[in-house]
Amino acid sequence: MFDVAVDIRKSSPTFGKWVGEVLNAENKRQMWIPQGFAHGFFVLSDSAEFLYKTTDYWAPEYERCIAWNDPSIAVNWPVDSKPVLSAKDLLGMTTSDAELFE
Repeated sequence: MFDVAVDIRKSSPTFGKWVGEVLNAENKRQMWIPQGFAHGFFVLSDSAEFLYKTTDYWAPEYERCIAWNDPSIAVNWPVDSKPVLSAKDLLGMTTSDAELFE
């Protein structure tokens, strides 16, 4: 799986910057996604098991979605064709249109 975090804090000097890492059973890596960052992932295999550890309970009313292909962020996703997206991800907005952190 290719895991990505994007800084969406408008007042941050790293606003709009992203970091990505391959996570798999072999390398046993994990990513910590701090508050104020968007999170996305792309499954690189036929199937994947994904586990979240969180600092608080899930609150869907506060969830937002940034478009996976937002040109202002320009994540270098390891895809060679259009990915299959969830219904929520199909509604993703660009950072210029989305509600962001201050």
